[in-house]
Amino acid sequence: MTSQEAQWLNRIIESEDLHVLFQPIVDASQQSIYGYEALIRGPKTSPLHSPLRLFDVAMQAGLLVELDLLCRRLAIHRFAELELPGLLFLNVMPLTIVKRDFKEGLTLGFIRESGLPPERVVIELTEHVPIHNYELMRQAVDHYRDMGFQVALDDLGAGHSSLRHWSELRPDFVKLDRHFISGIDQEPAKREFLRSILDVARSLDCQLIVEGVETAAEHLCLWELDRGLALLQGFYFARPSPQPPLEMQTRLPATTQLASPAGRTARSIFRHVEAVSPGCSVPMLSDRFRANPGLRCVAVVDNDKPLAVVRRNAFLTLFTNPYSHSLYSKRRVLDVADARPLVASADTPLEVLSQQLTDSHGIEQEDFVIVDSDGRYLGLGSIVDLLREITAIQVRQARHANPLTGLPGNILINETLTNYLATEKGFAAAYVDLDNFKAFNDAYGYARGDHIIISLSRLLQAQVESAGGFIGHIGGDDFMMLLPLSHWEHVCQQILDSFEVMAPGFYEESDRVKGGISIENRQGDASFFPFVSVSIAVKPVVDTDSCKALDIASQLSDLKHQAKKIPGNSLFVERRGCCTQKVELH
Repeated sequence: MTSQEAQWLNRIIESEDLHVLFQPIVDASQQSIYGYEALIRGPKTSPLHSPLRLFDVAMQAGLLVELDLLCRRLAIHRFAELELPGLLFLNVMPLTIVKRDFKEGLTLGFIRESGLPPERVVIELTEHVPIHNYELMRQAVDHYRDMGFQVALDDLGAGHSSLRHWSELRPDFVKLDRHFISGIDQEPAKREFLRSILDVARSLDCQLIVEGVETAAEHLCLWELDRGLALLQGFYFARPSPQPPLEMQTRLPATTQLASPAGRTARSIFRHVEAVSPGCSVPMLSDRFRANPGLRCVAVVDNDKPLAVVRRNAFLTLFTNPYSHSLYSKRRVLDVADARPLVASADTPLEVLSQQLTDSHGIEQEDFVIVDSDGRYLGLGSIVDLLREITAIQVRQARHANPLTGLPGNILINETLTNYLATEKGFAAAYVDLDNFKAFNDAYGYARGDHIIISLSRLLQAQVESAGGFIGHIGGDDFMMLLPLSHWEHVCQQILDSFEVMAPGFYEESDRVKGGISIENRQGDASFFPFVSVSIAVKPVVDTDSCKALDIASQLSDLKHQAKKIPGNSLFVERRGCCTQKVELH
């Protein structure tokens, strides 16, 4: 610490000359901003503009507590002033908690002054010195929770003893250090580490926030790694700003699963099992169970609406002692039924239903209720039947999937296209192809070329899933998309914009500077090939009655050749019906 820095520190604290920035934390599952982390910067003209240097100097000067409390107060007031949505993640040093705030209730006072409820504030514990007294720290954390605050642990995997902090303090949130996310799409070891951390977080009922997401490739890798990884933060979404966005600026892939190519839903596995009314007597249902050994579950239904279920094993255990008959002879089945069954719509895709069952903590899952679109009882489903059906679908998909990307291949593409036409709802069919890809393969080799194809497949899958469409891999660098008419233009533009940003990263630095590669032919003549790019040919299909799957595939192939004549990332659109060839360029 220099004397100049010490003078600047005193001046900053006295004049409260600090700048508060906010960086959004996004929720991919809700397509929204979940909250904001408050970040502090010193005056731009000072040697303490960097927060790291600012706090290091404060620690050396013995003013760390004073600076931390000042930052906290300014951040709370500014958050309230901007009327930002969601939660405020407030960086707090453990040293400050145990020295002053725990005793004096300063943060609660700042909150009351601003008008924010404590439930909207997350105390984010960030380290500059190690924690020595865990007992005192646990008391302080419990004290915050009693006041309504939530608690987060910052920078897991960095600092002094963050894994022990997690074990000792049991925070509501854990923020994973950016080191483990940087380049995660290129490093399998980081992906394995993240999977392990996710398992621990789920077992401790703790939400994981991934920091440092900076590139589209990192984001797509996280999305592919685990769809339950919803809370994300980083430059890819937004940089820290004094006026942060109030809504999502980056379209995220949805967390729901795509419907299977076979279009299988819960309707395909339901069994009609005669229900009982709420007034049915216990002895009457007992007789029914004993007369039918294969009957595992019965729904209790009133006016076609399911109220509960009675499960065979739990029900028959009621009659294990000599007094059971007299105890239950005048009771109704609703008195002994499970009033919290899982109820699924018949139109729910099997993959989504499987996820719902997996997420249903504390709910019996062997049998579940299936209803129609109006909530009327249809019958019961069995987890055994669900697993059998999903396994059959997965085996078939694996048999007909592209081995490089795992996406549906030509047989499944044609079946899905036929199914789309049969629904009689309009859609847009799109052919996606890479330009200058052969030159890249020749220059860098097939392994590097496969990396481009896999990266493109991830990008396409993320954007198509966000729109609720279908993506298939025809072969090589060719893909087919089926998209809703209301979303296809935005999806295609997102793909073109994202790939344009990604493309230079596939090349060596020397070729990036030149904007492409030079390759000699057999005669020794050199040709220059710009960065690999994407061509998309789109055919909106409105009149499904007059179209056939093979005709659409053939016309898209013709349109693709028109799109490839346009340099760079391009979109070529046919605007008329199924059998015309007029095209329009966007």
